[in-house]
Amino acid sequence: MKGTHGVQASIDRSATVAATAASLALDASAVSNTIELLDAGATLPFIARYRKERTGGLDEVVIASIEDAWEKARALVDLKNRTLKSIAQQGALSGALERAILAAETSQLVRDLALPYKSKRKTRAGIARERGLEPLAAILLAQTDCPAGRAATIAPFVDPAGDVSTLEAALQGACDIVAERWSEDQQARGWLRKQLGRGDIRTKKKRGGDHSDHRFESFYDHREPLSRLASHRYLAMRRGEAKRAISLTIEVDDDRLLHELSCRYLTNPHFLFRAELRTTVNDCYGRLLKPSITNEVLAALREVAETRAIDVFAANVKELVLASPASGRAILGIDPGFRTGCKAAVVDRTGRLVTHTTLYPTAPRRDVSGATAELVRLLDEHAVELIAIGNGTASRETAAFCATVVEGRPGVSVAVVSEAGASVYSASAAAREEFPDLDLTVRGAISIARRVQDPLAELVKIDPKAIGVGQYQHDVNQAQLQRMLDRVVSSAVNHVGVDVNTASTALLSYVSGIGPTLAQALVVRRNTVGPFATRRALLEVPRFGAKAFEQSAGFLRVRGGREPLDASAVHPESYYVVRKIAKQQACATSDLLGNQTVLQAVDAQDFVDERVGVPTVRDILQELAKPGRDPRQVFEPVHFADGVTSLEDLVPGLQLEGVVTNVTHFGAFVDVGVHQDGLVHISELDRNFVRDPTDVVKVGDHVQVEVVDVDVRRQRIGLSRKRVLMASSS
Repeated sequence: MKGTHGVQASIDRSATVAATAASLALDASAVSNTIELLDAGATLPFIARYRKERTGGLDEVVIASIEDAWEKARALVDLKNRTLKSIAQQGALSGALERAILAAETSQLVRDLALPYKSKRKTRAGIARERGLEPLAAILLAQTDCPAGRAATIAPFVDPAGDVSTLEAALQGACDIVAERWSEDQQARGWLRKQLGRGDIRTKKKRGGDHSDHRFESFYDHREPLSRLASHRYLAMRRGEAKRAISLTIEVDDDRLLHELSCRYLTNPHFLFRAELRTTVNDCYGRLLKPSITNEVLAALREVAETRAIDVFAANVKELVLASPASGRAILGIDPGFRTGCKAAVVDRTGRLVTHTTLYPTAPRRDVSGATAELVRLLDEHAVELIAIGNGTASRETAAFCATVVEGRPGVSVAVVSEAGASVYSASAAAREEFPDLDLTVRGAISIARRVQDPLAELVKIDPKAIGVGQYQHDVNQAQLQRMLDRVVSSAVNHVGVDVNTASTALLSYVSGIGPTLAQALVVRRNTVGPFATRRALLEVPRFGAKAFEQSAGFLRVRGGREPLDASAVHPESYYVVRKIAKQQACATSDLLGNQTVLQAVDAQDFVDERVGVPTVRDILQELAKPGRDPRQVFEPVHFADGVTSLEDLVPGLQLEGVVTNVTHFGAFVDVGVHQDGLVHISELDRNFVRDPTDVVKVGDHVQVEVVDVDVRRQRIGLSRKRVLMASSS
């Protein structure tokens, strides 16, 4: 696209690199190299792990920030070009306007400059223009003397037989045009945007609205400065507004702002139509300018709040998918229930379903003897080492029953675990494809067992929004949320590594450089030809080219294959370095694996060349010392207090062990085994002041808490971690 002056906006790469480097306090060359890698199609995990020399060792979080800044710069350029094209097509693109748009540093400024040329619905000003009142509006805007008098000035625009039949109608139409023109003034909009940003947000109970949800009662008459408004509180207000429980406005000193606008627009104190223009200022402010800018300020506030909510949700998801696995164990998963019984499924050490059944140890059937005999059979026949019970209905009763059965059985433990998302997986297409003949509840039991055995491998099958660890995740920008979640899950998957011969399609699709289509192709090849013997065999898969291999090979594991290094995180492009190390140490490549004595004697500097630097060689040595090691911690079940199974069992002062299930901006939710999570408010999280709850707790943490208050009617539990910490230190 070329504008009427032959100019097209383009990214000033050096300026963008410099600005990004300055904002993130990074070296400009590292930022520039990172952008080059991103433009070449490299993924965040690949760049962070295998291109440290190019980036100076930047981690994925920083690389993601660079990617966001670069995409924001491209989006601004795209907006400028679309704006220039649109205005040029109207024949209204002057040189000054073109230069102003090209120089604009924000998208908001571009939109302000383009506002007068934006297609509008039928407005009062538009109707007035159609009636030929633009010249009269120009006279009012100029505010120069009108020696002919009021009537003579207006009379040429009156058509007694037409739509403008009186002097008053002509003057009002011209004032409507003036009001719209003032409301589109870029400088006035910028000024008012700042003024409203310093105002108060005000919420009131909406007349005739829906007041069935008592969570919004605190906003029925609420006011606070926008500058102090917490993001989670604003999202709560927006939800209340969407449910028609409350109304939401910004309050400022309107009289002061009107006075300042009048001083800005009324330039001639002796102008013949000054009184009408003063009324027009009021109309411009109240009908056009303030409502428009209010929406913009609230939209900007919403964008910030959504970004923070997405960050919290992403952090929670990351901790959840990287939770400690109970790998290498045969596990009995139980989806507990009363009337329909407890669905039980055994998976072997690889996650393969072995058998399933239903137990009825609780009311109303209470077949304790039959359930005991069946449970003992499952434990004995399948060498079960862990019983994982979903934390839903009947979980504590089922856990108590299982604990009695396994008492005296060394090597068998019982754990109550989160079942959030298991029901979503059970009804999913992936579950139906994997277990077409099984009931939903049986699939749920399988999912519970597998998510304890390997949380990452199982949870990637579930939409992260269904896992239940978010904060207003259904109210935020869904595209932005999905983008962040994809980043987080991809980072986790590549951090851990994936066995290409056992991983599901869902898990493979998150591997760097693969995606759903290639993941399916890998599984088809695996199922038809057999397991991959080497990483190089990946190149035999249709459409799996050199680029996909470069990006993914280091994160894929081939265990027990012909090349020992294929089971490690050493990238095939660096195998030659390992062979040089082996040659120097006079041993076989395989002899280096796990041989920390030999590896500690290796000087990384000896193997630096034009392809690899010290950071990469050090990574190789660390990986050789513990090849293919799972970076996650070992699974440890939480121990809920005996005899505490419902809210009625809780009393203030009672100290309990629990597990953090969700972290928000205002605190953390903790499962203490009573089917209802309790809230540890941010003020009760630690002995010291806490600015951000994620600084002190994360999802999956085992914590000691004290019950502060219990509201059985509203199903609310108040907990304190601070009191336990203070008591333990005194």
